Amino acid sequence: MFSYWDRLRTSFWFLPTAMASGTIAFSFALVELDAAVSADWIEKRGWLASFGPEGARAVLSAIASSMITVASLTFSITMLTLQLASSQFGPRLLRNFMRDRGNQIVLGTFISTFVYCLLILRTVRGTEESSFVPHLSVAFGVLLALTSIAVLIYFIHHVATAIRIESLLKMLAQETREAIDRLYPECLGRDPPGNEPSPEEVVRISNSDQSICAEANGYVQRVDVDALMGIATEHDLVLVVNTRPGCFVTERDAIFRVRAADRVSDKVADLLRGTFVLGQERTPDQDLEFSIRRIVEIAQRALSPGINDPTTALYCIDRLGEAFRLLADRDIPAPMRFDEKRHLRIITQVYSFDELVCPAFAAIARYGLADADVVMRLLDTMNVVQKAAGPEQSVNLAMLSEQLRRECEDQLDLEFDRRAVHGLVRA
Repeated sequence: MFSYWDRLRTSFWFLPTAMASGTIAFSFALVELDAAVSADWIEKRGWLASFGPEGARAVLSAIASSMITVASLTFSITMLTLQLASSQFGPRLLRNFMRDRGNQIVLGTFISTFVYCLLILRTVRGTEESSFVPHLSVAFGVLLALTSIAVLIYFIHHVATAIRIESLLKMLAQETREAIDRLYPECLGRDPPGNEPSPEEVVRISNSDQSICAEANGYVQRVDVDALMGIATEHDLVLVVNTRPGCFVTERDAIFRVRAADRVSDKVADLLRGTFVLGQERTPDQDLEFSIRRIVEIAQRALSPGINDPTTALYCIDRLGEAFRLLADRDIPAPMRFDEKRHLRIITQVYSFDELVCPAFAAIARYGLADADVVMRLLDTMNVVQKAAGPEQSVNLAMLSEQLRRECEDQLDLEFDRRAVHGLVRA
């Protein structure tokens, strides 16, 4: 269900289709109201009775034709924006542009106005035998046209703002903070000591003969931990989760290893598989590494010879430092999960602080060793993150910082840059 709903949210057709369907129902209801309202009530309000049959047809036809033209223009601008975003920032960010609710509402507004005017146009009659002009419906069509003009102005501003690197990084940083809050909560409960399995017991469980394999190929997008705990408790299981969100699995890969008194039935195995959501792409919902990787990819593209935009890389390093300082204040959850009776139920994989931080900074350093500004910003940001995390969590980060300082001495051509880096290290 989550995978299906996520695909709907990231599609251009779902919300516009829903808006058009609602407009169709509303148009029928408004025409019925027009038929029920007396002619005297309409005549007392001159602004409603200002259209005859021919005038109503002309207004509705003009609105319908202009709306389908504007909708085509909007779609063309959106496709151009997607192409620009893919080439400039990376194809992994297309999902964010496609799920942009503003673009979907704009497209839905134009299509809904077009459909509404067509449906109202068919009800206008101006013959000698029968004459009917839905004045309320025509007036509402004019109101929709005025609204569409305001929406078009908003769309132009929104597209110009959305493709700016500052706006894009702000959005990615917000998603990264949300992932940290979701996966590493600020008020993380501590399991009381005792009743924990020995390392030998954990190894024995991990090497259990009974395994449950995935039913399809794809990336793990989400794991329903609550449902997994409920199944393990109900059937008295101890589960070792062999994968985590962001990993690619195939039908031959074991996603669980199970220890139980009896072998797990096919029904229970299907329930366990149902707690995993697989898809054809990684999503940031439970995949913090992917959220970080998207920012890193923008920095790497900015430092490539084809683009050569180190200022964008500096923006990315600042946003990574913001996320890692937040992560440094959080406790890393334990890999073992217990039920209410303190029985071990789940052993899962958890990223450590260094496993998230060091690969991100190292990936940018590979491309920016010859740029003094990038090196100095990396060293400064890593120093701030080390202080926030403490020496125990940032051992590998300190080693990476020292390696980066040594390597940049051979890469930097100007003596001024080398002195600046040394001065930063001493400070």
